Amino acid sequence: MRTDDGIPVEAVYEPCTADVGAAAETSSDRAAIVIAHGFTGSVDRPAVRRAAGVFARHAAVITFSFRGHGASGGRSTVGDREVLDLAAAVRWARALGHRRVVTVGFSMGGSVVLRHGALYTAPTASGTAAAEAAGRAGQDEAGAPAHADAVVAVSAPARWYYRGTAPMRRLHWLVTRPTGRLVGRYGFGTRIDRKEWNPVPLSPVEAAGLIAPAPLLIVHGDQDPYFPLDHPRMLADAAGDGGELWLEHGMGHAENAADESLLGRIGDWATAP
Repeated sequence: MRTDDGIPVEAVYEPCTADVGAAAETSSDRAAIVIAHGFTGSVDRPAVRRAAGVFARHAAVITFSFRGHGASGGRSTVGDREVLDLAAAVRWARALGHRRVVTVGFSMGGSVVLRHGALYTAPTASGTAAAEAAGRAGQDEAGAPAHADAVVAVSAPARWYYRGTAPMRRLHWLVTRPTGRLVGRYGFGTRIDRKEWNPVPLSPVEAAGLIAPAPLLIVHGDQDPYFPLDHPRMLADAAGDGGELWLEHGMGHAENAADESLLGRIGDWATAP
């Protein structure tokens, strides 16, 4: 795929593995789930492949590597320009004929699906707010087919620049220091942009309040070492009646901590009528 700002992004499409049933059923009758991985992840990481395998029992699946990750081009902006990568993946799903597309993001990917859900609205959206959001995201005001019909954010932060836990302090060192970026490149295979955000993107908690009428599911572990429980609660409060919150007992962080049972429940939610 290629993004609106010209970055090549590696991506994989997997058809649904469930029994199709009626012979007349086509790909457009099945949902597609687009997976947005966490920071330092990629399309071929075992946890991403495990999630894709479980989700494929429910829907077609698109996995991709964010810019600066895996075989994709560009440099990671740690959640800012990555919204364009996700938009390209959603457009691809719709170009393949899928009428319903659900985005599922983990950690950094969770913040990206929240912002994407707020900035890329359905073609029926109208009014000044929708036009402004479309312009900010690089989407034409007529409504390009890059919107999500439902959004799932797993282990997502609520606010930027959070340093309240040791893992997040280490992550900020990785992103902001030259030595850290070398570790990111050679230790984690992640090429990180050295430029600071300008302007600072819409925060996840602000985005959560703008996703409705598309449904939003927020999933978070009560043993998450990166983001404590005030993060998912802030997101759920911002989403109001349009959001649903699952606090998972004993779960750690993101795709590495999401077991098959949880992934199956997310797949059920994503494909429910």
